Amino acid sequence: MTKGDVLVTYKIQKAAVLGSGVMGSGIAAHLANIGIPTLLLDIVPKELSKEEEAKELTTDSPAFRNRFTLSALQKLQKQKPAPLTSKKSLDLLTIGNLEDDLDKLKDVDWIIEVVVENLEVKKSLFERVDAVRKEGTIISSNTSGISVNAMAEGRSEDFKKHFLGTHFFNPPRYLKLLEIIPTEHTDPAVVQFVKIFAEDTLGKGVVIGKDTPNFVANRIGTYGLLVTLREMIERGFTVGEVDSVTGPLIGRPKSATFRTLDVVGLDTFLHVAKTVYDQTTGEEQKVFDVPEVMKKMVENGWLGAKSGQGFFVKRDKEIYEIDIDTLEYVPVKKLKTPSIEMAKQTKGLSNKVKTLVYAKDRTGELLWNIFAPTLIYSAELNGVIADNIVEIDNALKWGFGWSQGPFEMWDAIGVKQSVERMEQEGREVPSFVKEMLSKGIESFYTEIDGDVAFYNGSEYEKVPVNEKVIDLKRYKKKHGVIKSNSGASLIDLGDGIALLEFHSKSNAIGLDIVQMINYAIDEVEANYKGLVIGNQGKNFCVGANLGMILMEAQDDNIFELDFVIRSFQKAMRKIKYSKKPVVAAPFGMTLGGGAEVCLPATHIQASAETYMGLVEVGVGLIPGGGGNIALYEKFLKGLPNGVEIDYQAIATKVFETIAMAKVSTSGEEARDNNFLSFADGISVNPDHLLYDAKQAALAIYEAGYVPSVPKKVKVVGAPGYATLLLGAQGMYQSGYISDHDLKIAKKLAYVIAGGLVPYGTEVTEDYLLNLEREAFLQLVADPKSQARMQHMLVKGKPLRN
Repeated sequence: MTKGDVLVTYKIQKAAVLGSGVMGSGIAAHLANIGIPTLLLDIVPKELSKEEEAKELTTDSPAFRNRFTLSALQKLQKQKPAPLTSKKSLDLLTIGNLEDDLDKLKDVDWIIEVVVENLEVKKSLFERVDAVRKEGTIISSNTSGISVNAMAEGRSEDFKKHFLGTHFFNPPRYLKLLEIIPTEHTDPAVVQFVKIFAEDTLGKGVVIGKDTPNFVANRIGTYGLLVTLREMIERGFTVGEVDSVTGPLIGRPKSATFRTLDVVGLDTFLHVAKTVYDQTTGEEQKVFDVPEVMKKMVENGWLGAKSGQGFFVKRDKEIYEIDIDTLEYVPVKKLKTPSIEMAKQTKGLSNKVKTLVYAKDRTGELLWNIFAPTLIYSAELNGVIADNIVEIDNALKWGFGWSQGPFEMWDAIGVKQSVERMEQEGREVPSFVKEMLSKGIESFYTEIDGDVAFYNGSEYEKVPVNEKVIDLKRYKKKHGVIKSNSGASLIDLGDGIALLEFHSKSNAIGLDIVQMINYAIDEVEANYKGLVIGNQGKNFCVGANLGMILMEAQDDNIFELDFVIRSFQKAMRKIKYSKKPVVAAPFGMTLGGGAEVCLPATHIQASAETYMGLVEVGVGLIPGGGGNIALYEKFLKGLPNGVEIDYQAIATKVFETIAMAKVSTSGEEARDNNFLSFADGISVNPDHLLYDAKQAALAIYEAGYVPSVPKKVKVVGAPGYATLLLGAQGMYQSGYISDHDLKIAKKLAYVIAGGLVPYGTEVTEDYLLNLEREAFLQLVADPKSQARMQHMLVKGKPLRN
């Protein structure tokens, strides 16, 4: 069945989540975030609480009967990291209970079960759901390991046809992985539809797993964690020593091993491990028998972050680790060996890992004895838990935050070299791997015609490519670049669209990027339909090159800084008045100059996780690349046609947004803060961002793009300036801001007000940019602003002086 057929067959316009715990409410929040009205149901409490009795509630009161879902809504607004992308998402959540509101399931298109991990409880609930759902409704379970086939037993044929496992990872808004587990009865069209919907609408990376214990990521991830725990115990390593080498050093998250367990919860981990233990035998089962020390910690209530202590505890702002022999907390100890220092000097993750794993010191001993059994186990499960090695690798990367999946790691350390060592040590290497080596094939992945290919058990097969996923590193390798310098590259994305990619350190903006912006606009105006400004770094852009600005300021090179700011302002105007559409594609941190690059663009196609703000006041400055006027104009453009404009209210909002260095916590909140307009787009799947931006540029061009032309802007002038200062003066007199904060606020207010002209005066953009540049240069020359810049560069956080 083609993708088009699938999309015609099913639609998800309403959804329901059954179970309102952390996971259920998180899934409901994620559905609401993307605009799907969602019904959240849970059980009715058994009896009134003391608080409910004090409020004179009865067992018939909705507040009592909906206690669990009502509580879930309240918790959603307080949780960190925030499950909701905007407070507006709450409007799409409706609460109820599984007794009074079950019949409402007939009105939804997707029902997701997230109740307690008990097969009989789930089967009982599905029996009731089957009686009220309409035919064609998709039903899924978020189980983390219970057999989905067993859950569907006894259900109607239509239920079975539309039932599957959809295992989200917590927190659902942020973790990329979604494991889809079909049953033997699931219609393939349903599987295909849910996969496409999950990728395109939910923004997930989908892995199709088989109905085996703990599915894919948890099966191998849990095994790896338990192997690490045993290795620590048997060889006398400490908790801190293990975490110091099983995190970023080998391409794993900062939480490494034991901080990860603390975040997950030791009780939760025990449950996950027991799922596999109960369904396996022999040596595999022994690994999933959790060591007694962890069982004892759970008995003591030391469950990790949720109980305040686990493998680590925080006391008096200091972190301590548990001594697994005494169960007392001691200062954290890190592993220090020659190979760690050598790895830090080695370029490339694969080279670092190889250096560490084969090191003849304690680090090498630890990592080899973690890697070897985990890689062998992964190979044993190839074809058992998922169809191929790509699915397994993706599951661990997307679900556990590994930079490399097991088979990519194996390639990194050398398959032939590692297998020889494994066999010398008496480890049993799966035949799948030995057969591969016997054919002279020494890596699980290779490249064919510029595309990635994987070993499928008999030969290399190209990894299927989704046209919406543009891998810039691979794309450039295959297609080259139009022009490049140290800060940026211009790339032909095809179909008449070019891409300007930033690749300086932290994507900070310097003159090299400014030069490439100018070149890119000229090239696109002459030869292309449009331009996308985007990249695939850690963040879109953290702002201007602060180190360069501070160095010039300390050397009193104000003339040089004036040239830099003028050049940046001119480049932003070039984006704004380009004869071809320019689409900015921000994601992650989009701060200061990064936001200023986006604001003048024809269209912004932001990632759902875009943290955008003009934060210059934090380093003693104000925006200098036209950001003040650009945000003011963005506010004006966002107003409905025909309404009377309150310029003072807009100037005040812009002033507050910049003066308070407001940064959005999502793309949706960036829209709430007016960095994005109603017409700008948000891509939920970050992997699709550049594709979506390219399509937006093409659509704007094909619609007959008419470039912007310079227009005068009405400002609030002298009376508006006075009004803006009132709030700042009040905060100063109350002791909330310092003398220097007030000085910055005055400069900012003067620029936004348009100087001391009469209220309603129409001024040119050049006039406003001159005000902005003068204020920026006055502040950058101030020793207190320079101290703030220095502190940010050294400490990574603002100085309040």
